Amino acid sequence: GTEPVIPFWGTEPVIPFWGTEPVIPFRPYAWGVFEQLPTLSDRRIAVRLTADALRHVRAGHPWVFDDSIVSASHEGDTGDLAIVFNNDRKFVGIGLFDPAGPIALRMVHIGKTATIDQAFWESKINAARAIRQPLLDAEFGGHPGYRVVNGENDGLPGLIVDAYDTTLVVKLYSSVWFPHLRTVLAALETTMRPSSVVLRLGRNVAGGETYGFDDGDVIAGEIIEGPVLFTEGGLRFEADVRQGQKTGHFLDQRHNRMRLGRLVTGRDVLDVFASTGGFGVHAAAGGARSVHSVDISAPTLAAAERNMALNADRAEVQACEHTTEVGDAFEVMIALARAGSTYDVVVIDPPSFAQKQSSIDVAVRAYTRLTHIGLRLVRPGGVFVQASCSSRVTSDLFFATLLDAADAAGRELRQMVRTGHDIDHPVTYPEGAYLKAGFFNAL
Repeated sequence: GTEPVIPFWGTEPVIPFWGTEPVIPFRPYAWGVFEQLPTLSDRRIAVRLTADALRHVRAGHPWVFDDSIVSASHEGDTGDLAIVFNNDRKFVGIGLFDPAGPIALRMVHIGKTATIDQAFWESKINAARAIRQPLLDAEFGGHPGYRVVNGENDGLPGLIVDAYDTTLVVKLYSSVWFPHLRTVLAALETTMRPSSVVLRLGRNVAGGETYGFDDGDVIAGEIIEGPVLFTEGGLRFEADVRQGQKTGHFLDQRHNRMRLGRLVTGRDVLDVFASTGGFGVHAAAGGARSVHSVDISAPTLAAAERNMALNADRAEVQACEHTTEVGDAFEVMIALARAGSTYDVVVIDPPSFAQKQSSIDVAVRAYTRLTHIGLRLVRPGGVFVQASCSSRVTSDLFFATLLDAADAAGRELRQMVRTGHDIDHPVTYPEGAYLKAGFFNAL
């Protein structure tokens, strides 16, 4: 086109860590597409809630369901600001209004009155970054991948921001963020100085009005054609930030992968639901004799092989025999067990089995079956690691399921450690606690 190119921030060049050529970023969507975004109404919605909902809001819960609204001053549009008042007409907080979904308000502020503008979003982002500073200090000298904003748990419900070195991925799980996208992006520019920003859309968002945006669009900065490189615990990885699962990498298992790397020296490792090889790469770098990666997706296993190759300069990785197998995890594990294959370490990190409340029983049966099969593959005295990312399956239920399954299989699981969320995935409300993993000695 003929429109001028606007620098992403200032005019300073950005030097990506994997090369030496400076890149002057630009805004591919500075013109055109952003103009299609809805404008934020100047008219605020005054809302009163049920007594129970008001208690939850004051306690910091980020959601208000539509049946908890007693009255509203007028009908608003998606993303409009709604001011919550108590019965004495005193200010309680501010939420983003959603007239279409079951969650009518996503609360972004509780307490004293506030102005929701770029400075407000900047303060939220800076507060979130401060929590993660120990992680960044530990990765000093690297180019870390980590979660900058963990949605509801950082006071920004339905908004995820992940960093891969200088690339940011903004994922929207609610359409309420579209009217605020301009100011949120400006806040990220100011606070993070990224080289690129990629927009990812949750399934429910991508299926509705997206105002000209597509999942995987680069909405600011340098156009990304291939994977982005970053570090995790000093190891190098790639992330397909535009088309990969989630935002390109499962960042939430970082501390568990690093823990595994300290337990595998000289051992044979089976990594089930391996995805792009996070556990396997850390195992190889930790001195594992062999790693066998299993996943149903050939492209993700190809990425796992590339991630292993990115760290081939390490003697431990060179010495590790890495093999991959494409197939259904349950079927592959059964075939391995029938063939008499065993391993010193078995890692099982499945996707969520309980996407809705009615699926909890199905999830429990799946975890039970995985434990039964997995323990057939663990040598006596070996290490058994199993994780769950199903928020509807509580930690108590998950670990009880594993122990019951082990008893039925005639194996004793002696707990080494139970883990939850890493520092960049804080939990501030009950539904936010989804991740749990157990490290056990299998006797």
